[in-house]
Amino acid sequence: MNKPRLLDLFCKAGGCTKGYQLAGFHVVGVDIDPQPRYCGDEFVQADALEYVTANGHKFDAISASPPCQAYSEATPMAHRANHPDLIAPTREALQDIGKPYVIENVENARHALINPFLLCGSMFGLHFYRHRYFELSPSLLILLPPCNHRRGPVQAVIDGSVRMVQTPVLCTGGGDGKKSNRKTHRPRQPVDEIRWAMDIPWMTQQELSNAIPPAYTEFIGHRLMSMIE
Repeated sequence: MNKPRLLDLFCKAGGCTKGYQLAGFHVVGVDIDPQPRYCGDEFVQADALEYVTANGHKFDAISASPPCQAYSEATPMAHRANHPDLIAPTREALQDIGKPYVIENVENARHALINPFLLCGSMFGLHFYRHRYFELSPSLLILLPPCNHRRGPVQAVIDGSVRMVQTPVLCTGGGDGKKSNRKTHRPRQPVDEIRWAMDIPWMTQQELSNAIPPAYTEFIGHRLMSMIE
């Protein structure tokens, strides 16, 4: 039996992709930049909106993660207007196709999303927060576990060695952590700790800085699968 096909737009190295694969989808990723470590079933280097307009009807569901820099707290306020806001154009393209879709973005973009719901790493037992909002169409009533923002050192097994890791694990912010203008000024942690916390072993530090933990989209993917079935 063939797997349902999902199109992952603005896919980068495939944090979202891996979760959808775990939920049972055959995933095709699209990104304007080369992604040599992309983990999906197929990769297409192309403009995401151009590709989905021409090919979106071939898929059972579509997920999109438009660039977040226009909304991200890591982008200084004075520079946010220099970055494209693609949420509305992405939604318009997806609505024209008429397939079930997901649009993901950062906390500050929640007002630009329709009836979004929040996912946090702590909901899935991850030692990592990364709050992200998701617009799902058709909308569903989804019962979500609460955030569990515990802080402090925990024992971890990383690359076969046991160590104590400070949690929540921080992925962004260099130096003293203040340059990113974030609320938490701890510097980011070693890349192996970030991979462990997000359950993403294949990405570089730069790729991890924007990635979605696969647990988020595995959770959503099962809801999409129920729509399709």
